[in-house]
Amino acid sequence: MSEIDDLIATFDEQSTNFRTTAEGLTEEQARATPTASELSIGGLVKHVTFTHRHWWKVIADADPTAQFDMEAASTTYALSDDETLADWLAHFDDQREKTAAALRALDDPDAAIPLPVAPWAPDPQYRSARWIVLNMLRELAHHSGHADILRETIDGQSTTVMQARAAGMDI
Repeated sequence: MSEIDDLIATFDEQSTNFRTTAEGLTEEQARATPTASELSIGGLVKHVTFTHRHWWKVIADADPTAQFDMEAASTTYALSDDETLADWLAHFDDQREKTAAALRALDDPDAAIPLPVAPWAPDPQYRSARWIVLNMLRELAHHSGHADILRETIDGQSTTVMQARAAGMDI
């Protein structure tokens, strides 16, 4: 297996774990914020999808003058009134396929990519495409944990139990 194959397999596994957390939720449950934070599972699906789109655009454009879009990013943690969990799961699935395709097309994981300038990083910075991809995986796993805690708080389900049951285990 190549490095790219390993990254695709890891993205697939982490995406499956993350998506499982949203399975079977009502729209109300997807918007619920049952913990001290304002995170919801629907909002996390939207945020992760937005973040992955953003990073692939950063890699593709390699624009040294890019600015991080704070306004767009500020709306990614919650579903708006006209958005649904089903819509964002479809966007997530689409982005999941695009991520696998983009990884297959990644010519040089060591390529130096300019990061968008942001309030927390006001000076131009470059990172390898590999660093960006690994950061995407870290973000996916990070938010998968958030989503799992939210799901357990909402209805007592967990990703592990849901996947075990789907595999035929009596849990």
